[in-house]
Amino acid sequence: MRRGTTATALVATLALAATACGGDSGGTGEKKASGELSGTVTWWDTSTVGSEDKVFKKLAEGFEKKHPDVDVQYVNVPFGEAQNKFKNAAQSGSGAPDVIRSEVAWTPEFADLGLLAPLDGTAALKDDKDFLAQAAASTRYDGKTYAVPQVIDSMGLFYNEKIFKDAGVEVPKTIDELKTVSKKIKDKTGKTGLYLRGDDAYWFLSFLYGEGGDLVDAKSKTVTVDQEPGVKAMKVVKELVDSGAAKTDATDGWENMQAAFKDGKVAMMINGPWAVADTFAGKEFKDKANLGITTVPAGSKGQGAPQGGHNLAVYAGSKNLEASYAFSEYMTSAESQDLVAKELNLLPTRTSVYSRPGASGSQIVGFFKPVVDKAVERPWIPETGSLFAPLVTEYTKVLTGQTTPEKGARTTGDQYRKLLKGWK
Repeated sequence: MRRGTTATALVATLALAATACGGDSGGTGEKKASGELSGTVTWWDTSTVGSEDKVFKKLAEGFEKKHPDVDVQYVNVPFGEAQNKFKNAAQSGSGAPDVIRSEVAWTPEFADLGLLAPLDGTAALKDDKDFLAQAAASTRYDGKTYAVPQVIDSMGLFYNEKIFKDAGVEVPKTIDELKTVSKKIKDKTGKTGLYLRGDDAYWFLSFLYGEGGDLVDAKSKTVTVDQEPGVKAMKVVKELVDSGAAKTDATDGWENMQAAFKDGKVAMMINGPWAVADTFAGKEFKDKANLGITTVPAGSKGQGAPQGGHNLAVYAGSKNLEASYAFSEYMTSAESQDLVAKELNLLPTRTSVYSRPGASGSQIVGFFKPVVDKAVERPWIPETGSLFAPLVTEYTKVLTGQTTPEKGARTTGDQYRKLLKGWK
């Protein structure tokens, strides 16, 4: 999953000094004669501050209660910074955490760089047959397992029930309906229909899939983003903005989008289950029944949304591997995932959890599970996480009129071929 790059972290600065990091803590973490785990486990959590982080920190404290001789050093690292921070720390051999909450696309990259410990045969993969197949797929690279699936997600259309009622409109099922609905909302209420996040290309993927396209074809090693579906998708998002059906931004997209939707300035946004807790904190959604969620409107070729999620991965240089394996297992256990589903409406990666009270009692989980089942998997190649930087540059330029859809798609494709050596 890709969440907003919230600027505020739980801690003001990252404690990357030796005393705060598992890789440099000096503690061996060996089991005592009694078999009990001991030592320090530093965990970098990338969840949203102010909502998700509270629940995950509470879970980590539960691990400490279960293993009183283990000290979990919790550090919340802003999502937008974590990928490069981890690579820099791990490659330098100084300051890397024992465990990182890794976006699914980061896992194959970190594994390819030799930064992660293989988990096959360790305590981290307890009851691994219980994991959803599509969730487990992102944890494997080159025949080995390098992470444990924690949450899985996709994206849907969030909408304000009251604004829809005031405008007398129905939920749009296609892009054409979205334009019509947005115009009626503007005419009746003066509000904008859709907030289209313009500073993160992950929000572009649903439109790309809706036109039958993809970023690359990993099997044939072919770049596809600049083919006709990619150009068409760029035209679709540009037209949404130009027509007034949507407003967008070039910076601070997460904060701007959430604020506009929570304050009732826009009627719709595209987002995932990770945004539900923060959305409910808005004045428009004190009555939770005012929040509606449906599938992302379909493009000319159908409806599509990207598969996202987060895994827990263990740093290969950790000096407390046994406790790190156990911590990863605890945080992804059926009991922990059920609590996360109940408190945060995040989707479990274990099949068995969907019949437990927390998950089965969540209306949001109930909605997003069928969406996730049909979500489009991204290519699990080391470069997957790096495909977004060239794309977001051109995506933002297209939305803000700095380039054309054709040139934006073509430039992105050219950049991909430089990144993916030998690809067509």
